[in-house]
Amino acid sequence: MGANVRVRKSFRPRAADDGVTGWPAEGPEMRHLKPLALLLPALLAACASTPYAPTGPADFSPIATTPAPHARLYADCIGQAATAGTYGRAHDADTEMVQFTCTGAPARAFYDALAARSAEVGSEVVANGRTFRSTNRIIANLFGADHCSTGGAGDYRCSLSFNAGEFLKP
Repeated sequence: MGANVRVRKSFRPRAADDGVTGWPAEGPEMRHLKPLALLLPALLAACASTPYAPTGPADFSPIATTPAPHARLYADCIGQAATAGTYGRAHDADTEMVQFTCTGAPARAFYDALAARSAEVGSEVVANGRTFRSTNRIIANLFGADHCSTGGAGDYRCSLSFNAGEFLKP
């Protein structure tokens, strides 16, 4: 190191009148950075910590459920897809899903039930000769979106995605 370079060995804040200049900021134009420089270690520590830290052993109690009228629509569609073998793996760089596809009566019931929700969130769209309704508004593509569609000739089809995680990888 050159003779004009000082290495500070402590990051302890200094008093303004200690006679040492050069760290953390020198001159009035840099004084606004001093609070940030003092907070930076705490901010970095917060970013490096996990969002959830268990406070004790894992709880393996059954998860409580409540009645959900639309759950039956999912069960009927997934049941038909399982019986017909119309399911498969859908994935991208960090998501592994099982996609279930149902048709006929379960799909029509699901499509009809989506009418109010689609109107509420703006998720009914006509594309590729089909009218799509989804549980949430489609932003980029259908990946991971639960949706149903019809071409108007009674050919109802629904695709439901189940996030399965790494276990699904071949």
